[in-house]
Amino acid sequence: MAIEKLLIANRGEIALRIHRACHEMGIKTVAVHSTADADAMHVRLADEAICIGPPAAKDSYLNIAAIISAAEISGADAIHPGYGFLSENAKFAEIVEAHGLAFVGPKPEHIRTMGDKIEAKRTAGALGLPLVPGSDGAVSDVEEARAIADAAGYPVIIKAASGGGGRGMKVCTSPDQLETLMQQAGSEAKAAFGDATVYIEKYLGNPRHIEIQVFGDGNGNAIHLGERDCSLQRRHQKVLEEAPSPVLSQAERERIGGICAKAMADMGYRGAGTIEFLWENGEFYFIEMNTRLQVEHPVTEMITGLDLVREQIRVAEGKPLSVNQEDIRFTGHAIECRINAEDPRTFAPSPGTVTSYHVPGGMHVRVDSGLYQGYKVPPYYDSMIGKLIVYGRTREGAIMRLRRALEEYVIEGMKTTIPLHQALLKDPEFLNGDYTIKWLEEWLAREDGQ
Repeated sequence: MAIEKLLIANRGEIALRIHRACHEMGIKTVAVHSTADADAMHVRLADEAICIGPPAAKDSYLNIAAIISAAEISGADAIHPGYGFLSENAKFAEIVEAHGLAFVGPKPEHIRTMGDKIEAKRTAGALGLPLVPGSDGAVSDVEEARAIADAAGYPVIIKAASGGGGRGMKVCTSPDQLETLMQQAGSEAKAAFGDATVYIEKYLGNPRHIEIQVFGDGNGNAIHLGERDCSLQRRHQKVLEEAPSPVLSQAERERIGGICAKAMADMGYRGAGTIEFLWENGEFYFIEMNTRLQVEHPVTEMITGLDLVREQIRVAEGKPLSVNQEDIRFTGHAIECRINAEDPRTFAPSPGTVTSYHVPGGMHVRVDSGLYQGYKVPPYYDSMIGKLIVYGRTREGAIMRLRRALEEYVIEGMKTTIPLHQALLKDPEFLNGDYTIKWLEEWLAREDGQ
């Protein structure tokens, strides 16, 4: 089917990103928005806009009935969920397709499988992806947990089967802590996600977070688009991402990329997906798969020249992938900074009105943001207000360009994390690419101690 009108079931910079891809393809767009987002840039630019509820996400962006009604009222052919909100909700994907609409995303059964971390790990192992040693599934019996932990080797980590963001996760360094920490993790998981189920894995001491971008056509054809290094994190939230990773060799990239592409082909996966790994001492360990577009997808676009949103829409129309694996060429280096409306030291949210705004420009500089002068950043949603992405022929060149772009970037009326990124780009360890998932929090602690 040819998509002629697409409803964007999201907000902020990703909604604007999807709108732009649609208009370049000659597809009309329908923006849905809460009352708090009536003046958002994507709402202003879309061909049609429909208010779907009050500011609270549960009453608007998570309101499936309201979104489906908006699609029917507007005569949309398809729905793109973006990331977050309903993007990994299998029930939503099923309802979209049951109403005769194209869901711009994976098949519902794949969203459901990969959304359950225990089932995802089991499926990943069956597909040949390298796993972290640990339990094959949920663990509730303490004696069973002790045997698993002994086999994997301490320290181990106890994780919630549902959810993420660091909640329901406990690191256990010795057998005598295990029972108490399992109970604590289960209680946290129950409170946060409504599911007390936990599982156990070996705890890797100081790994990097490396993810592989994959794409499938739903008919047994799949490719990989290389890796992104997302190790710069604070409280399990990514702060800066780059592609390619400073630590992987071309041989490692081709090996793990080939494994992931084959797994997606065998699975019959449709659309964009990201397979996330911990990497330590040259070994990859599967942690999860995100069945959606990632926030950091622009760095992959920069080094491959492929428009991932356009590719998502093509696949949703039933078309084959526009490229084969041999067509993909990785050139240069790209870095993305997430710009948040937060205090750069305390990370306290800082919503407000944009009193002055100027975006950096020049060769190979991209800003994905819905901000404009006079726009009021609402306090109800995620604090990310933009992404600054730069490309260079080398990593060093990209860093120099990023420094220059951050100097030009003006957002007044609120505190932002621009100063944090400027400080990071001066640190010798970052400049050497010598960082892991623990590095940023240690760096922040050192900065606070000065």
